[in-house]
Amino acid sequence: MQLRLSAAAAAAVVVISSLSLFLLPSTVDAHNITRILAKYPELSTFNHYLTVTQLAPEINRRETITVCAVDNGGMGDLLSKHLTIGAIRNVLSLHVLLDYFDAKKLHQITDGTALAATMFQATGSAPGSSGFVNITELKGGKVGFSPEENGGVISAYFVKSIEAIPYNISVIQISTILPSPEAEAPAPEPSQMNLTALMSARGCKVFAEALLANPAEQTYESNLESGLTVFCPGDDAMKSFIPKFKNLTAAGKQSLLEYHATPIYQTLAGLRSNNGLTNTLATDGDKKYDFTVQNDGTGVTIKTKIVTAKIVKTLVDVNPLAIYQLDKVLMPPELFKAAVSPTPAPAPAPKANAKPPKKHKSPPAPDAPSDSPADAPDGDVADQTANGGGGAARFTGAVILSLGFVFLQL
Repeated sequence: MQLRLSAAAAAAVVVISSLSLFLLPSTVDAHNITRILAKYPELSTFNHYLTVTQLAPEINRRETITVCAVDNGGMGDLLSKHLTIGAIRNVLSLHVLLDYFDAKKLHQITDGTALAATMFQATGSAPGSSGFVNITELKGGKVGFSPEENGGVISAYFVKSIEAIPYNISVIQISTILPSPEAEAPAPEPSQMNLTALMSARGCKVFAEALLANPAEQTYESNLESGLTVFCPGDDAMKSFIPKFKNLTAAGKQSLLEYHATPIYQTLAGLRSNNGLTNTLATDGDKKYDFTVQNDGTGVTIKTKIVTAKIVKTLVDVNPLAIYQLDKVLMPPELFKAAVSPTPAPAPAPKANAKPPKKHKSPPAPDAPSDSPADAPDGDVADQTANGGGGAARFTGAVILSLGFVFLQL
């Protein structure tokens, strides 16, 4: 009997352990290129500029890629050219291959040569085939790299493998920066751009005119050099909002306009991979003026407690400036809470001789104070997610526990 019980208990443990692999949430994290490179001080400059140019989030989002890192000396040669940040981004994106090449695959290339597309090619900024890299297996076990439009001249050589997660990401070191006049071509500096002119010419003229007539424009301009992301409502959305905008105080108008920008440059890929609460130019101490960036399928939405707007178009994306068009005006609860949640009129008192109704309904709950999160029409996304996750965890635990009791009775 004891043997039967022990066998049943062992079987239960095996079954429960197997089921837990399917029922419990995965804790495996995606690759993180900056963490991988942080282990190698000789690659610190390359790692730093992946962050500065905002390439790191895009690399982390992609799968089946190869990062060709260059040591600090090689990066010194690149930096000595005094390129713009946009040009450095293009050069480094030429070093991210959109295919998986670890050390083994590099030494087993079919026919001794392979042509790989890069992130520079994927941007659409690379003219012709300048965004492709040739990989060639050479005599003596060497492997050479050269841009497609380099006349067949080998520019750099494989040095060593840094880290490989098979068929997900391979990080290798090559001997020097790949030369590319196309990638090094200077991109226009944001300081030379006219923000309101850019928005006006691309479908956000009404918002641009409001910004031009407000002190908020200076706040935008002062953040342009260090990094700026603008979320401008399209003309149709802004036109229907103008009556509400005119009813705001002068300070309210400035806060609303500043609410539509963040003091950091973010690519669309960066927004997708960095969901959550985000501060804005209007954020100041106790004045939160934040919103939530949230994925919506393949798109990105900007959510406040009043409205959810969707990014419908990228107008400008030149580091350190990005401008995205929204389908709605962002309404911060700091300005519009009272207007969205008016206090309902009290129900009339029942007459003394009136007959009770056939169906009884509970009276509506009184409104929360105007500064309470309950004033928002939708609940907080993070809270909803947390509650949903807890329910799943309790359900999973109950299933596993029940199975354990069943098998122990065998």
